[in-house]
Amino acid sequence: MIDRRLLLAGGGAALGLGLWRASSNAAERLDPLADFALTGRLSQGGWARGRAPFGTRTLLFNRRVLPLAPDRSFFIAFDRDSGPLGELVADFSGGEASKGQFAIAPRAWQIERIPLGPKPGAKPNPDYVRRREAELARIKAARSIDHASDGWRQKFLWPVNGRVSGRFGAQRIYNGVPGSYHSGMDIATGTSGTPFVAPAAGVVTLAAESSFSLEGRLLMIDHGMGLGSAFLHCSAHAVKTGDLVRQGQYIGKIGATGRATGPHLHWSIKWREARLDPLLFVGALPAG
Repeated sequence: MIDRRLLLAGGGAALGLGLWRASSNAAERLDPLADFALTGRLSQGGWARGRAPFGTRTLLFNRRVLPLAPDRSFFIAFDRDSGPLGELVADFSGGEASKGQFAIAPRAWQIERIPLGPKPGAKPNPDYVRRREAELARIKAARSIDHASDGWRQKFLWPVNGRVSGRFGAQRIYNGVPGSYHSGMDIATGTSGTPFVAPAAGVVTLAAESSFSLEGRLLMIDHGMGLGSAFLHCSAHAVKTGDLVRQGQYIGKIGATGRATGPHLHWSIKWREARLDPLLFVGALPAG
């Protein structure tokens, strides 16, 4: 078996990826085949972009088929609770394949341990159950839409300048029973009505005209390649379902609709089923 070392930029560190090409007869040297060229944040809640080797017929990430752009570029991401390794397999005609594994760095999440049991929830009334089922169906339908947007290629922008009042991945554990972790990043500006912009280009897949029970006025954008943003608790939307938005375009105003203790923007990002950390897409808030 021929082993080739690749250097990958991920989260400021260089990681080695062992890559080999095998056929039904024997292992073959990869040269001059291009490597996967991953760049991004290779950690839990992170992401990466790459390019499949020339001649790739099918590309798989952790045994699931990935869509490829015409230039063979692709996007992958890693859930908050992702395991320590990722695997890419490029299949070629003739039964040949290139396969590589890379490390996904663990994160130290903000965990609060409460020496009390979780609060017993009251049994929801039937009207609420029906309403919530309808809301979740709309969210699921919006997430299933896949547009040919190139927003996934862009360096994401902060949607608004403000204080990070809630961090992605934060979680409470009640007497050893884990509660749900925080699925996005909260940005507070101290007031309702602050405008916010699209962090990357995309297509609006849901702009709720009325407030959802938990999310409030919900706005969802598909950035392409299975990557999407959701903005919760809005007081107003400046776009409607089906609109194409450009990066930096004004799309709504911060609010406190739905289940919110005060005005803030809850920004969540998902790739397929994986929940991602918006902070790893934008980095530190620029000064000023």
